[in-house]
Amino acid sequence: MFRYISKYFTLIKFFLWGGLISFFSLLMFNVIWPYTSWEWDLDFLQTKYLIVHLDYYRVSFYAHIFSSLIVMFSGAFLFSKYILQNYSSIHRFIGKMYVGLVLLISAPTGMVMAFHANGGWPAKISFLILTPLWWWFTYKGYQTARSKNFTAHKKWMMRSYALTLSAITLRLCQLFIHQIISLDPTTQYILVSWGSWMFNLGVVEMYWGFKTSVSKMKIRKNPGEASQPEALQGLEVEVVSTFFGR
Repeated sequence: MFRYISKYFTLIKFFLWGGLISFFSLLMFNVIWPYTSWEWDLDFLQTKYLIVHLDYYRVSFYAHIFSSLIVMFSGAFLFSKYILQNYSSIHRFIGKMYVGLVLLISAPTGMVMAFHANGGWPAKISFLILTPLWWWFTYKGYQTARSKNFTAHKKWMMRSYALTLSAITLRLCQLFIHQIISLDPTTQYILVSWGSWMFNLGVVEMYWGFKTSVSKMKIRKNPGEASQPEALQGLEVEVVSTFFGR
């Protein structure tokens, strides 16, 4: 009975989380879709009138926005226990796609865009820190999965995805700041360029800090349970090792 309830609850969380990310991905899709016209005078590109004629910038821009949308949507399902336990081959495929796109396309092209970011050097510095961190966290997630250190793997991948979602947080922050305070566009963009990814990463670090504290408290109260994490990790190895294959 308990196992049935647990499985049902896991399925509910899967649909809620997937639905939330799908909603935000759809919003991002609506933002990105007009750029399939390949015109230069659209929204964001209008602010790049001094460099939009440069081939390397346009290639980086289009590669970044289209690949990042796939990364954002697909990455959400990497954290689904339901998929891990029932559709490991799908998890493996999504994991390889996520890592490949971030390491080879999304982050490198994001670095090019970071050098030309709006908001002057204060905003550029933010994106020049964000992008290498995004690449590094994703690479460490891949590396720790290959070495079967799945506790560290999960931490690195959560950090990676937190930075992936900074694109959504940035736009939400813009809407929030616009509603509560009147700032010039440059100052506002500088604030959201830093706050969007630092907030997301801070939430992940607080989550792991809280989880570690709770685990230590349980061990103090029940020393005999200290070996349980190893047993749990053993179970995780069996399932999550499918992430990049054996």
